[in-house]
Amino acid sequence: MSRRTTPQEDFIRGIWKENPVLVQLLGLCPTLAVTGTVDNALTMGIATFFVLLGSSVLVATFKSVIPKEVRISAYILVIATFVTIADNVLHAVVPEIHKSLGPFVPLIVVNCIILGRQEAFASKNTVGRATLDAIGTGFGFIITMMIMGSMRELLGNGTWLGYPLFGAHFEPWVIMVLPPGGFFTLGFILLGIAWWKGRTAVPVRPRRWPHGVTTEVGGSTS
Repeated sequence: MSRRTTPQEDFIRGIWKENPVLVQLLGLCPTLAVTGTVDNALTMGIATFFVLLGSSVLVATFKSVIPKEVRISAYILVIATFVTIADNVLHAVVPEIHKSLGPFVPLIVVNCIILGRQEAFASKNTVGRATLDAIGTGFGFIITMMIMGSMRELLGNGTWLGYPLFGAHFEPWVIMVLPPGGFFTLGFILLGIAWWKGRTAVPVRPRRWPHGVTTEVGGSTS
């Protein structure tokens, strides 16, 4: 039987330990496609956060009245409702960014991060815990989008949120704002995380047994 997590763990889990993009490798389509600039990345992150939070609260509230046979269809309908709200708000408030995001806002409906959290968590827990899980996962997604967008815009345009930072002599790395730049950026980030985890991992120490027999902790006796 799995240990029941605390509210703090519900919140923090999605930010780092189970980050939807950097650990679970979910939602890669918008992560790679719209992070060419910080404003696009931030807008997509906020829209996804809104849809995730709203759908998690609604699913957790009505989980007892949703028939199991149609639960996936019901979850998609709930998610689509919040995606429609987000799409219309973005179109009214930031029309230029909405236009540059193209079809990726409506495609939030099929984002595996959102549907996965409804099936794995919101439909099995209270509204409070589902809310904390959605906020943590949403923040984890926004943080990842901002890191990706910042790296790609800085190297690809020499700007951050449109403000030049490196002066007129900076030669932009054009490839960073092109589709391959998303793959390169995500690969470098994952490589850095793997390196960091390797540096901070607890080394395996040999355990000495009687009569000089030595074995490694977690390994077989030699």
